[in-house]
Amino acid sequence: MIFTTPEELISITPQWKGERFADGRPKVADRYLEALRQMTLEELWKVIFVKGYENQFIAMKSLHPEFKESGDVNCKLIGRAVTAMYAPSRPDYHEASLTLAQQKGLSGTPNQWIIDSLTEGDVIIIDMYDKIYKGTFVGGNLLTAIQTKTIHGGAVIWGGIRDVEQMQKVPDVQVYYRGIDPTPIRDFSMLQMNGAIRLGQGREAAICLPGDIVYGCSGGVLFIPPHLVASVVDGAFKTQIKDLFGFEMISLNRFTTAQIDKHVWTKEMLDLLVEFIKTDPKADAYRGIDWSEEYSLANDLTAHSGQSAL
Repeated sequence: MIFTTPEELISITPQWKGERFADGRPKVADRYLEALRQMTLEELWKVIFVKGYENQFIAMKSLHPEFKESGDVNCKLIGRAVTAMYAPSRPDYHEASLTLAQQKGLSGTPNQWIIDSLTEGDVIIIDMYDKIYKGTFVGGNLLTAIQTKTIHGGAVIWGGIRDVEQMQKVPDVQVYYRGIDPTPIRDFSMLQMNGAIRLGQGREAAICLPGDIVYGCSGGVLFIPPHLVASVVDGAFKTQIKDLFGFEMISLNRFTTAQIDKHVWTKEMLDLLVEFIKTDPKADAYRGIDWSEEYSLANDLTAHSGQSAL
């Protein structure tokens, strides 16, 4: 169906065990969204990539740079995904979809339906089938509506936008897009709202599900599965302190870059890292991190090396 039911949405996100919105989308806690603002793309991407989620990033243009002026204004896009897929219009299907929308109390054009559903912290993820000419999904008016409903949300449009000068004046909203065109949106129909969607083509394509956590930065957009967000945030914190420690060890010629860049560190390296966290003021924010998994991997590495030597 065009409008995914809460039951259908729950069925495609079964690994999420936490709170949900009324529409069935996973509701990741706000504290994780705030933590993501202080993290880099590479810190977050690595954790999900090694778990087999290899198609979660898409390179796109952004309405605003990631950091404005002196770098003190963070324009990263962080929020919970609301998805929609569109296609070229076909008269019989288009009329049927309008009738279904009216029965659900929706009015206006198919690009307005999804905006009417938004709540605070939402980000719309739109597969506009890379349509730019007459595919301008948002302009100044609709972006103002998005800002009003989501406060700090935004949009990811695999298609076009218009009224860029107006859009750049709308505060606290970031938009990612494929192209700019002055034409208004025309000749399109909604295929599905709040289902799984694809952005891009071939090996560069990414998949997004409703409730995914959207992380937009200078290079593009990362879609984080909600059931992995906690481990992604924890993993990113670990990457940050390992980088801080690693830079210092390299500068002191204590370890080589090859040693630091290894996925699994030795027990000796981990012991020095833990001591660094305990004693160095720069590591205050990272105290209390559990390194038991890393020590387990280090022990496995040592055992394997010993067996290979026999």
